[in-house]
Amino acid sequence: MTWMEDVDSHRGQTAQLRHAIRADFAEFREAMRGDFAELRQEVRAEITELRQEIRGVDARLSGDIKQAKFELITWSFVFWVGAVASIAALAGVLR
Repeated sequence: MTWMEDVDSHRGQTAQLRHAIRADFAEFREAMRGDFAELRQEVRAEITELRQEIRGVDARLSGDIKQAKFELITWSFVFWVGAVASIAALAGVLR
């Protein structure tokens, strides 16, 4: 009889322990949800900041590329005009 009472008492303790663990786990879960939400906001803010930086760098690079193309075309034109003038002068001398 005492054995059955001990088993019932252990069952009651186990049920109380299980209830306490569930409550602690629920509290832990809510804390983690809050932490994850906060972390998500921080990551979103950092991503937004990085996107703005990338847009600035992209705009600067686009301007640099346009400037380089312009300089390349300019020097190419100068080269070809000089080459044509040299050939014309050489042709004039050889005639």
